[in-house]
Amino acid sequence: MLNSLKYTIKEAFTQLFRNGAMTVASVFSITAMLLILGIFFLITVNIGLAVENVKDDFDTVSVYLLDETSYETAQTMMLQLEGMPEVENVHYLDKDTALAQWTAEKFADNADMFEGLAKNPLPNSIEIKVKDLASAENVAKVAETFDGIQKVGYYKDVADKLLRISEGLRTGMMIIMAFLVVISVVVVSNTIKLTVFARRKEIEIMKYVGATNWFIRGPFLTEGIIIGIFSAILSSGMLVFIYSRVVKSFSLHITWFMDTGMVPVSFMTFNLIWIFLALGISIGACGSIVSMRRFLDT
Repeated sequence: MLNSLKYTIKEAFTQLFRNGAMTVASVFSITAMLLILGIFFLITVNIGLAVENVKDDFDTVSVYLLDETSYETAQTMMLQLEGMPEVENVHYLDKDTALAQWTAEKFADNADMFEGLAKNPLPNSIEIKVKDLASAENVAKVAETFDGIQKVGYYKDVADKLLRISEGLRTGMMIIMAFLVVISVVVVSNTIKLTVFARRKEIEIMKYVGATNWFIRGPFLTEGIIIGIFSAILSSGMLVFIYSRVVKSFSLHITWFMDTGMVPVSFMTFNLIWIFLALGISIGACGSIVSMRRFLDT
């Protein structure tokens, strides 16, 4: 068993150096694919973070009450809403508190201009925080059935757009990933094919003397995996370096502009390394398997 493993690894490295030009081409091809994929991954994750942060600002349904609606009636509504599985929490917001909050947020430097206001124009309301943005519409429909309300307000258009953005990012990422993986598998497969073709007579002799299919496959499979691992290490290192520079240069500007930060470099480094290793090994192994199935009589 140990001798077989040593033979497999030795032959794999021998084949890698023997077909140096194609090996380099395969490494660069997978590295380029992983870099492109990684860039899309970084963009998608950071946009996803921004979307999630923005969604937190729009996950509240406001039920505006008529002036004649009593607090006791509002409590009855709140109890019914709290029983819904989509609702995280419910609280009552009286008109005086609402006006104070509104003036503090919109007119922080000139809040005193509202002190002489004869009548508070804002209504009492019930603020409903939903667990998921997608469920806001269902909660709003239930709230609209209550008596004693003026209207139910929530950012439906914004919520729909945010949900479409999230879904579009996931779909686009999967399509791009599938396309790039197929290209890389083809490139690695062509590299292994050259080695298999060059050693076809040796392979025939090995089969005649009783070598098992897996004994023959071993070096080629290991060759593809080594190409994948080296490409993953190279691409993840380059991408982490680039991302760390981007975070250092633009993180504060993005935070100021979008009110959200970028995903930490440490988090991205850990995930990129494991994701790239998994992809690199899978691509290398698949490329080897595809080439051997065509050239070996198995």
